[in-house]
Amino acid sequence: MLKILISGYTGFIGSNLTNKLCNNVLFGVDIFEKNTVAQHFGWDSLNECTDINCIIHLAGKAHDTKNTATDQEYFDINVGLTQKIFQHFLNSSATKFIFFSSVKAVADSVTGDLLTEDAIPNPQTAYGRSKLEAEKYILNEWAKWRECENENNGAFIDKKVFILRPCMIHGPGNKGNLNLLFKLQQKGLPWPLGTFDNKRSFCSVDNILFVIQQLIDRDIESGIYQVADDDTLSTNELIQLMAFSQNKKAKIWHIPARLIRAFARVGDILHLPLNSERLRKLTESYLVSNQKIKNALGIDKMPVSSDIGLKKTFDSFNKNL
Repeated sequence: MLKILISGYTGFIGSNLTNKLCNNVLFGVDIFEKNTVAQHFGWDSLNECTDINCIIHLAGKAHDTKNTATDQEYFDINVGLTQKIFQHFLNSSATKFIFFSSVKAVADSVTGDLLTEDAIPNPQTAYGRSKLEAEKYILNEWAKWRECENENNGAFIDKKVFILRPCMIHGPGNKGNLNLLFKLQQKGLPWPLGTFDNKRSFCSVDNILFVIQQLIDRDIESGIYQVADDDTLSTNELIQLMAFSQNKKAKIWHIPARLIRAFARVGDILHLPLNSERLRKLTESYLVSNQKIKNALGIDKMPVSSDIGLKKTFDSFNKNL
């Protein structure tokens, strides 16, 4: 039985993760307290979490599609909390540190056919830049720690560091853009963006949990790994899956793209649900390679496909109606 510290344990991924790892001794660090199997700690009492084996850092400020957050808020939370918990890791008995970054730390739009870990990071949003800054902090501090341990003949190799970059995550408890799309379908409203032809990668939370479990249980090489489902879907295909989960026929309109973009610009000014940022996220092609993590784990396929994972997600939405 392992002792595992999870930051952001009350969130979407954290809630699923605590259920997955419930056979271990779990400690949760968060600004909110939640009645789970994890023993709660506040950030000010982080040093009380001692004698642990693994730290999973989920806490952070998510991407704000309404554009109401300041740049500094992203850096204060995404970088500041990472600095605090990674120093705790280096000073603790924990041997594995798993940090949840994002593909947005690399690119807001994929210019080639497929985003890989070899791409030179060039994030355009404060969210992406803050995640990248947190990654750099981890790698720099870890390198300094290993150098120091090496000079002192320490066993630095025993500590493993993993940076995970998932793409759009879906699963029970998801509260992102998928909820907005699902509500449109549930109300019988048509999907007006059918004219946009795109393909994008998704990531089932079950695949995320699988990867984390493998990193905890096995001797995997430290590094940066993208996490995504194997298959891709267009937004139109996504709408069809949503409608099918509700026993409805998908209503997809093919309105000229220039009119949709004009409406989104109005949404920027009036803070409407559809703004330019959300339109881009809903209609862009964004294909993410997961080959590196599959090679590291020695698998040919991720355990859950996009359509099966999304069906599970939409079934959970239906139960909460």
